[in-house]
Amino acid sequence: MTRPAPLNLPLAGLLAEGPGEARRFDLTGIQIPLDDGLVLAGPIEGSLDIARTNRGLIVDGHLRTALTGECSRCLGPALSTLAMDFREEVLPSIDLQSGAAADRSLDPDATRLNDHHELELETFLREAVSLAAPIAPLCQPDCPGLCIVCGERLGDRHEDHDGADIDPRLAALMAFRVDGDADTE
Repeated sequence: MTRPAPLNLPLAGLLAEGPGEARRFDLTGIQIPLDDGLVLAGPIEGSLDIARTNRGLIVDGHLRTALTGECSRCLGPALSTLAMDFREEVLPSIDLQSGAAADRSLDPDATRLNDHHELELETFLREAVSLAAPIAPLCQPDCPGLCIVCGERLGDRHEDHDGADIDPRLAALMAFRVDGDADTE
């Protein structure tokens, strides 16, 4: 049984080495809370390849997980598998030479290590999953959706309607025609 990876990766040793040095971190069993109503169906797995540069670090991530949600067409359960490949530059928050706080005005939007030269994975992974999550998840690629008359899921067992079952409040829309329609009354 493998242990889940820690959510803070210590990188002080890599920062002390010269540009070009690299480390690989295997991630297994990571469960984190997500934003925007996203729910993990399984743990986040994969690897991070972290290389030293003259400014800081380059993080190459190769991750996979799955999300559970609601199908955007039929409102049934949907499982979305995600494969996330990304590259991110991470800069130290403490100047390596002087030990003083790094000047953040030069790169105000840069991802930073914490004051202990650790990469805080939770925020990093949450953003990667949020960016990879489908905008409109589907239960299956060819999901037919819902019947506009009865609201039931379309499919092999769904019966066509003859118009008699239409809500009387919407019956007037049956006569609606768009300019250029062949069927005009």
